[in-house]
Amino acid sequence: MRSRIIKSVGAFILAFCLSYNLVGKLIPKIIAPAGHLIFTAPTEAFSAYMTVGALLALLIASPYIVYQIWAFIGGALRPTEKKFVYIFAPLSLVFFLSGAAFAFFIAVPRAYHFMMSFSSDYFVPMVTIKNYLGFLWHMVLAFGVAFELPLILAFLAKIGIASPEYLRQMRRHAVMIILIVAALLAPPDVISMLILAVPLIFLYELGIVFVRIFYDPKGRTNL
Repeated sequence: MRSRIIKSVGAFILAFCLSYNLVGKLIPKIIAPAGHLIFTAPTEAFSAYMTVGALLALLIASPYIVYQIWAFIGGALRPTEKKFVYIFAPLSLVFFLSGAAFAFFIAVPRAYHFMMSFSSDYFVPMVTIKNYLGFLWHMVLAFGVAFELPLILAFLAKIGIASPEYLRQMRRHAVMIILIVAALLAPPDVISMLILAVPLIFLYELGIVFVRIFYDPKGRTNL
């Protein structure tokens, strides 16, 4: 596990170094939903470049990082189960990037404009670069991880751990867990939590559909 973490960190650092020159071109597009932002500390603009660079590096290095995660999981599986890794690993990357794209293009702009709608003559918004990018980072990472839920449930079904009946019985408990997870992953406000929780609940229901496809109570494979 230690070696895979080191390799993942190394891939992230390499991606950061290679992509840093693109940060200056990306920042205007990233902050477009917010318009002009301010900074209140001398180091804040520099930190913004580092944050955007880290986010870009994570997206670039994600194929290799996802491979390392699934390679580690594959080491704990039986030989008949390891072949599932070759299917679920690339799918998990697609789901993660889909979640990140959903956050960037849909969730973040809508959430930001909704929260800014409460501004008035006596509530004047002065959003800093640090606050906006922190909000963006949390949302992109949270949605990227959240979109893995159907695939995780399908994988558990494929190796015989989860079943459609069990997931349906656990639906109420799952909603409570989703709300807790959304509160932990999302930025610390109710709106962001709900924006993450609602798609998570939908993804849980989608996961039940995936489980119906992959689950085989007799342990046979459908792949």
